[in-house]
Amino acid sequence: MAKKKITRKALLNEPDEFITISSKLLHLANKHQIQLLYIICAMVLVAIVFSGYGYFSHKSESKAFAMLENSMRDYNISLNKNGHEKALNEVKADFKNIIDKYSGNSGGKTARLEFANICYNAREIDDAIGLYGKALIDFDKNRFVKCEIINSLGYAFEEKKDYKSAANYFEKIVSEPDNFLKDEAYFNLGRLFAIMGDEKKSKEAYKKICSDFTDSFYFVIAKEHES
Repeated sequence: MAKKKITRKALLNEPDEFITISSKLLHLANKHQIQLLYIICAMVLVAIVFSGYGYFSHKSESKAFAMLENSMRDYNISLNKNGHEKALNEVKADFKNIIDKYSGNSGGKTARLEFANICYNAREIDDAIGLYGKALIDFDKNRFVKCEIINSLGYAFEEKKDYKSAANYFEKIVSEPDNFLKDEAYFNLGRLFAIMGDEKKSKEAYKKICSDFTDSFYFVIAKEHES
């Protein structure tokens, strides 16, 4: 793997103080999320280097990751100069080439996750959702990465204003034991249920943060909206 991490668009347009503060918090939290996904990709590379793969398998992985490294370098250079949309267009063919050639190994799977993040940043939400969906299958056995991808899918569907689908993904996170993204997911559920007009569920989500996640980044705002 959801990201970032990235600057996610403020998810609500209402000009009240809560929404303004929430948007700033989400901006920071999700920036860190994408940075985390980049770290995860680096971890995957290290795992490949030190694994017991055979020569040809290792050679294929090394080539895929070398291509990915070059593509990410080109993307970041273009991003700094031209912004997300143009940077996406400049590296799209390269990423698709890696994914098509090496879809069965870790290099191709990691490229797919990276490209999903790039599409999200460029506001190509439908493409991002499709890529995240495939990455969810790719990393099904990696609980840590899987949780990040599910989280990213929640944000992506919220960008489409498909609040019900977004809530479903965040609910998947809170339904799992010891999930490290639970507090963030409850906070997002509190917002989404409020948008959908379900004040009862919204308050329940905020109360869960206040009772179970007193050290959470989201505790102060949740405390203001639990009652």
